[in-house]
Formats: sequence, C-alpha cells, structure tokens
Amino acid sequence: MKTIIEKAALIRLVIFDVDGVLTDGSLYIGENGQEFKAFYARDGLGLKMLQSTGVVIGIITAKISSIVTHRMQALGIKHVYQGAQDKLIAFKQLCEKLQLQPQQVAYVGDDVNDVPVMLQVGLAIACADAHFLVIKHAHWQTKAAGGRGAAREVCDLIMQAQGTMVNCEL
Repeated sequence: MKTIIEKAALIRLVIFDVDGVLTDGSLYIGENGQEFKAFYARDGLGLKMLQSTGVVIGIITAKISSIVTHRMQALGIKHVYQGAQDKLIAFKQLCEKLQLQPQQVAYVGDDVNDVPVMLQVGLAIACADAHFLVIKHAHWQTKAAGGRGAAREVCDLIMQAQGTMVNCEL
C-alpha cells in the first residue's frame, strides 16, 4: 500500500469543496439577504503557491455564489464548478478536460456529498472537523479545521511530497 507521501507525489490536480473546506462552513446572512463568507488568507497563499508549481487547483461546490466566483478569480483558479449537486459528474468532466487519471487527483472534503468523489481519487483528504463518514473514507486528515488552515496543510503536503516547496514563485 502506498504511503500518503507516495500518493501526494503523483498529484497533478487538487479539487477543493468550498463551504467547510475553504471556509469554516459558517454562512453570514445580512438583513437584506446578502450572504458573506470568510476565507483564510494562509489557505489562499497556499493555493497560489501550489499552482505556481504546476499543480492545477479545481473547485467543486454544490452552492452557487458570486463570492466564490470573486475569490477564485482573485486566486487565479480557472476550474470552478458551482451548483454541482452531483459532484461526481463535475469530477469526471474535469479529469477528462485535463486528461488526468483519478490516481493523479486529490480531493478535499468535509461532508457526505464529498464521499462519492473521495472514493474515486488517488488521495482523499478530510478536514479535521469533517463529518465522520468523510473521515472514514479519507486517506489523510488535516490537523486544521476547514477555513482555518486545512487547505494550506494540503498544499504544503503535496509540495513537500513533490519536492517543490522551496521552488514556489508567487
């Protein structure tokens, strides 16, 4: 059986869920119905660093949010699938588009709708505060919670496994 480092060394694409992974899962709604989300700056820097090494970042989320569109544009993330009620369909489309095999993909999730994709990828990752079924199906679990450094841990793990941590260019 491959170690986590061996699995991470093969990764060419990392797919992240948004709510509960890139955010802490809290939804702030103002009186006028406007929604707010908080993203962790260190996670964003990690995503930019990982992209600079040639690893592609993808987003698959069940919700549709202009906030997510804006944040992903700011980070230079081009592969964003919002409104993906069946995340497995989006996953397969993205793999086909990038001509990647499932073992070249890592997926980071926190809730049960992430499990179908996690069962397909080479490296399935659960945030520290993920639902117990997500943790059960993960190859690896972060120490940090979603929206509080989990994404940065994933980026650092992959860069360390691939020997690109010191070669990052922003």
